[in-house]
Amino acid sequence: MENLLQFIKDNMDMIYLIVLMIFVGIELISHVPSVLHTPLMSGANAIHGVVVIGSIIVMGQAENNISLILGFLAVVLGTINVVGGFVVTDRMLEMFKKKK
Repeated sequence: MENLLQFIKDNMDMIYLIVLMIFVGIELISHVPSVLHTPLMSGANAIHGVVVIGSIIVMGQAENNISLILGFLAVVLGTINVVGGFVVTDRMLEMFKKKK
């Protein structure tokens, strides 16, 4: 518990930045027109693939349990986002195929 409190105290600027990024991301996503949703989803999938690779690198260089847990969480959430994005993109592209 003492390590967690020290980690939070040392990284308070990063925590503020993450909270700000969450609010800005929600605001941006809510204003995307539906016509642009599929191309942006495909681009986000590529970006999240890079996030997964970076998370694996962070996990490999983890010096403490907190870094290892955060890296694992980033890998899991990034992978879920990539897979979910491809599934949604595939479903949307199915709408444009000719019906038999």
